[in-house]
Amino acid sequence: MGFDRTRESLHGIAELLLAGPQYRRDHTIRLRVLPGAIATVTAPTLRADHLNVWFEGTRVEVRGATYAELASRLGVTAGAPEGLYHDGSGAQPSDRPELDPEAALSLLDALYRGDQALRALAPDATPVLWPEHFDVGVTVDEVNYGVSPGDGYLGEPYMYVGPHKPRSGAFWNAPFGAALPVAATVEEVAAFFAEGRSAAS
Repeated sequence: MGFDRTRESLHGIAELLLAGPQYRRDHTIRLRVLPGAIATVTAPTLRADHLNVWFEGTRVEVRGATYAELASRLGVTAGAPEGLYHDGSGAQPSDRPELDPEAALSLLDALYRGDQALRALAPDATPVLWPEHFDVGVTVDEVNYGVSPGDGYLGEPYMYVGPHKPRSGAFWNAPFGAALPVAATVEEVAAFFAEGRSAAS
């Protein structure tokens, strides 16, 4: 099972099993990052780790089940939020997510490092895991900061700074601003964000 397949499956879980049910009940797609997991921010209280999806104390193993079957066992309905965006994971309720535990842990850890670095950068902001692009980020003074577990731009976890208005200079190395493979420590990720804030000012 490949790294890409695990990332795609985590994205599908975030969108179909967490954000979708939450949006249909509480009209928000915002998700949050926890140590080793991702979760809803309101009811229903759902979270996913490297092996399972949880509804409060109920644990459902991901392996072998479709998104629809997982949702049924959790007491919710699988499906992405409707009418809000056109891109996303592309996962369908009849698809079967596949998680390589080691790869999933690595991806979840990258998101958590990003979450903690964002909190250091902007203590008054709450990092959001967005289900459409599957990245955790904040916006400060018209500049986006965040960490992605990988996508069509870069197939590995990366940290980014994306100003709403293009900037010029050596720091800006990506079409949307600046990006580098995610650093190994929270402090290094936070330092990248701080450099981006300075370069954007």
